[in-house]
Amino acid sequence: MGRAYQNRKESMAKTAASKTKVYSKYGREIYVSAKSGGVDPNGNLSLRRLIEKAKKDQVPAHVIKNALDKAQGGGGEDFSAARYEGFGPANTMLIVDCLTDNNNRTFKDVRQCFNKNASKLAGPGSVAHMFDHQAVFAFKGDDEEAVLEALMMADIDVSDIECEDGMITVFAPHTAYNQVKTALSDTLGDIQFEMDDISYEPQNLVTLSGEDAEVFQELLAALNDCDDVQNVYHNADF
Repeated sequence: MGRAYQNRKESMAKTAASKTKVYSKYGREIYVSAKSGGVDPNGNLSLRRLIEKAKKDQVPAHVIKNALDKAQGGGGEDFSAARYEGFGPANTMLIVDCLTDNNNRTFKDVRQCFNKNASKLAGPGSVAHMFDHQAVFAFKGDDEEAVLEALMMADIDVSDIECEDGMITVFAPHTAYNQVKTALSDTLGDIQFEMDDISYEPQNLVTLSGEDAEVFQELLAALNDCDDVQNVYHNADF
């Protein structure tokens, strides 16, 4: 896939405009996951991953507990997933994942973000085929052969391994997330993941500069300000 870890990290614009936004995002995701799959992280692997991510992003324990209590109580809002795809400046591509209790409102908000920033929404599947749904792990190291051997010994199908600037990045099918994380932790011991996520990785990048880069950044900022937007994935490289 051939690009540096830092660029890859920046290629996914998370809804981190403020701590409040981050807490709200995780609270909503944890609530939805717990409500659909159960509140026990040991039996709900998706929930366990979300809780681990939330703690890593310094989400307070009471935010996590409130979301779990709300899901266990059976009340609360009914959120559904919504995905929008579109094109940004210089024919860049974006995937916008949302959780919403009002699809009409969310569609209107997302469309407005695109329209105001020289961009346009497209139909389902218009750009998603240009992204790979991947489990992505990044950690400090320089022996990619040892990492590959460890994963092969665990019978895990790895999509790619990169080593740049003292950082190893492992890509695997998103369905192998837990197996990869377990194998890496068992082999490398007390490993500190710089990135530990399930992502949509672009197959090709579009390098932006000047006005195109400024407009794209404004588009990302507008999307990340939308309450219903959870994650934005794109193929822009600055």
